[in-house]
Amino acid sequence: MASGTLLYAQSGGVTAVINASAAAVIAEARARKVKVLAARNGILGALREELIDTSKESAAAIRALAHTPGGAFGSCRVKLKSLEADRARYERLLAVLKAHDVRWFLYNGGNDSADTAWKVSQLAQAFDYPLTCIGVPKTVDNDLAVTDTCPGFGSAAKYTAVSVREAALDVAAMAETSTKVFVYEAMGRHAGWLAAAAGLAGQSPDDAPHIILFPERPYDEAHFLKQVKKTVDRVGWCVVVASEGIQHADGRFVADAGGGKDSFGHTQLGGVASYLAGRVKDQLGLKVHWTLPDYLQRSARHIASRTDWEQAQAVGKAAVQYALKGQNAVMPVIVRTSDAPYRWRIEAAPLAKVANHEKKFPPGFIRKDGYGITARARAYLQPLIRGEAYPPYGTDGLPKYVALKNVAVKKKLPAWEE
Repeated sequence: MASGTLLYAQSGGVTAVINASAAAVIAEARARKVKVLAARNGILGALREELIDTSKESAAAIRALAHTPGGAFGSCRVKLKSLEADRARYERLLAVLKAHDVRWFLYNGGNDSADTAWKVSQLAQAFDYPLTCIGVPKTVDNDLAVTDTCPGFGSAAKYTAVSVREAALDVAAMAETSTKVFVYEAMGRHAGWLAAAAGLAGQSPDDAPHIILFPERPYDEAHFLKQVKKTVDRVGWCVVVASEGIQHADGRFVADAGGGKDSFGHTQLGGVASYLAGRVKDQLGLKVHWTLPDYLQRSARHIASRTDWEQAQAVGKAAVQYALKGQNAVMPVIVRTSDAPYRWRIEAAPLAKVANHEKKFPPGFIRKDGYGITARARAYLQPLIRGEAYPPYGTDGLPKYVALKNVAVKKKLPAWEE
């Protein structure tokens, strides 16, 4: 039996399959007789010494966790600064780790979380504390460097493609006397992966989505409106998918919500679909409907991709294995070995190569006219949404999800204050 405790935490926006990674972490650690604590609400829970004893959960509950959306232990958007700038926080974190004999720290999140895990590994080295830090990948934006894809993206991509195809059938049915244009807003601050996934909904030029607006291309309103009119004239109706992060040529977000910035330094976005709908109505005089799926994109566990679900568990299991082998400051990443048939494996990548490196949507994946995806993009995206991983359903017709007990561990240190 390995000596010490493993601390797991979730960070950033949760996904439909982040709990599948959590379940795999706990199951693999249990198989190796290692106790797992979970921090309540990410790194905040570690700082506040609000830790959860996962050993109080039954095996059945952990199995059910694998098909439950949300973040079972809570998440947060808190980014630690450098060791020098955030020294008090780091010293407090180290005190908590020592108090609970934590020897392995697994942080499940995106780019900023990889950065935090990397900084914690540096902290342990600076204070000569035996700690192995592992980043566990998660994001719906698919913008993590090094890994071919990121758990969470495939399910959100599947939800997007399915939703756009279904909505398009609705618009087509109503176009003669009602809605001519439908605008769908996809998540994606700087990278257009999710907007691109909508392109899987159609095959031919006249299939929806007819127009995709990527954050990688400047928004040109006059050209956009011209494309909408041409599509309506040719097809009879038009479906537009716009990334929330599209920008004007001068770099201003089209959908800056004016809500300031979060602790990660991200501008609060939202409303690009309603804005575009208004412009189409005012400038072209067409009836428009729009939607902002927002959290629905990342919480839709009922339509999760099996590929995504399996990869989420694979990185969780590998994270524990790497940790117990002492592979410090690494992240289990997905390596694609074949498109057709789709093949992949898990490898360890240095956190230093992942943290603070954003993977943009490749130029070669965007159609020459800037409004759709190429065959290369389709070949990349298609395998990621394949397969179904439906949750079990109850007699009430709703999915059966689990709520963990989340029994708190007794605190050993004085209360933490900023």
